Amino acid sequence: MSNVRRIPHPTADQDGLNRTAPHDAEAEEYVAGVIMNDRAAFLECARIITREDIYLPGIRAIWDAVSGMVAENKQLHPVTVRAELEKQKRLREVEGGNLILRLGYETVPGVMAPAFAERIADVARIRRHDEYANNVKAAILAGATAEELDKLTDSHRQQEERRTTLGQGPSHLTAAFLDWNQHFATDFGNVQLLPGKLMAPGQQITVVGDGKAGKSLLVQEWLWRMASGQSFLGDRPQDPISVLYVDAENGHADIQERFLSYGAGPGRMGLLTYASFPPIRPLDTAGGGADLLAMVGEAEAQVVCLDTVSRFISGPENDADTWLALYRHTLLPLKRAGIASIRLDHMGKDGERGARGSSAKTQDVDHVWELRAQGGGTLLLKRTHTRTGIGPDQFVIVRQSRRHGDHYMPGGTRHVLMEYDQMQEATEGSVEWLVAQIDRLGLPDDAGNPRTKAALAQAGIKAAKVKIEAAVRTRKNRDNSGSRNGFPETFPDDLPGEGSPGTPTGTEKPQVNHSPGTLREPQGTPPSPPSPPLGEGKGEGSPATGTPDEPLCTVCGDPLTGYRLHRGYTTHLACDPETGSHPARPTHPTNTDRPNDERHSA
Repeated sequence: MSNVRRIPHPTADQDGLNRTAPHDAEAEEYVAGVIMNDRAAFLECARIITREDIYLPGIRAIWDAVSGMVAENKQLHPVTVRAELEKQKRLREVEGGNLILRLGYETVPGVMAPAFAERIADVARIRRHDEYANNVKAAILAGATAEELDKLTDSHRQQEERRTTLGQGPSHLTAAFLDWNQHFATDFGNVQLLPGKLMAPGQQITVVGDGKAGKSLLVQEWLWRMASGQSFLGDRPQDPISVLYVDAENGHADIQERFLSYGAGPGRMGLLTYASFPPIRPLDTAGGGADLLAMVGEAEAQVVCLDTVSRFISGPENDADTWLALYRHTLLPLKRAGIASIRLDHMGKDGERGARGSSAKTQDVDHVWELRAQGGGTLLLKRTHTRTGIGPDQFVIVRQSRRHGDHYMPGGTRHVLMEYDQMQEATEGSVEWLVAQIDRLGLPDDAGNPRTKAALAQAGIKAAKVKIEAAVRTRKNRDNSGSRNGFPETFPDDLPGEGSPGTPTGTEKPQVNHSPGTLREPQGTPPSPPSPPLGEGKGEGSPATGTPDEPLCTVCGDPLTGYRLHRGYTTHLACDPETGSHPARPTHPTNTDRPNDERHSA
């Protein structure tokens, strides 16, 4: 073979197929061996590196286990670390436990651990630059424009700055020092609130409500509109904001139907990333906090939502230490990075005391919003605690929806602010106040006087008989026009689906049948009442009679028409069978005591 000419060629490692990313396996193994035996060594290393800086999967699994054990104040030893990984069903990542045995019993002194951690951090930074360079090369080969390459560069630079802000690398302590000139040059009073005006960028809020108040419905639509650059609750649209929604409550079928009902769908989700039942560790542990931060980094989220927060903790809900640990391991790193967070929580048994569990859960948030259903699709969103006082304190919201059978129609569900004239707070003891109290008792709008009086008495609400009767008439009038249980729809024309038959559209206000033959219209010139229908009399002074198949009111004797006839009522809405009163003659006697001509003239 001496006549064979060997042609030199680049080594296989240079073709990109077999080349491994830069890392220091020896340094990672030394650190893994030390931290399994020395809690102080782990804490020192944790100030310098995070799990993302570790390249080898087995070493990263050991780091995760030790991190969780330190957070839970468990005893460290290679045997206990192996048991923890076995509990998490991750032994296969550490060669069935052989890696732990090999590293845990041949280790270096703990004081040397920070030096190896510094080495890991330096190589990890080189690895990130290497990944960035590969991404740029791939983009160029794919025909990327200069603007797209600039975006890659900006994203890489921002991620490196974020690592410093989050306390990663040897400069994480000095990063907390304030630059006084820059600090006082910042106008913190000129805050641009996030869409909906419920919070400012980087703030942390809690939305508390009963199980059936519809917290998820409200927040899901809010964050979808935020992520897709749409307005919400009357606020003007802003640029789309990246949102991560972490859900451990709602099934996939519910998620799909809800977002379709909001108007979302394929190609219309904006910058919303949705994590459904993610297998993350409890967020009141160091491992869980690391998991969530990794998800935030992957989604590049500026806003994070936890639905519901009690699903993501391992400690007792009534224990203050649980919520302090949640803040230390998860919420504090988010706040330090300027990432806003929203926590959904359940109301306690005593609704007046807010969310259930320890009071410590509300000590670290900037705002606490309580959502309460008022009946008929009306919601009250009220801020009960605030640290900054920025933004509105209360919203009165109407949840509008269109249904077809048991399903919500696409694009037919939204939350809107109630009109100002409907938001006037009624004076206690007034008819309007009494109507609101009856609504809260859950009575239907067509409930009569006896049923309403009994319900009020049972609830301990005192009111005069005349006001109860007026409140009953008001609620029945409301039922005639489209009750609170079917709030008039005001959907924009571009929303798909059809409204209910007879529902007003646009800005047109519905007319209400106040009494037979009388219309209640928007304020302006009062209309003249229409002339009564002509009937055939039996002679001078005798009343006109209706047709044999036309039922008459048992109070005034006039024909019953409209919905009162179809629903089987025996009186007109404003006729009181107990007193015999009628709006045209409030003090007139009953039918049997009046002359026929007088009764007919009424």
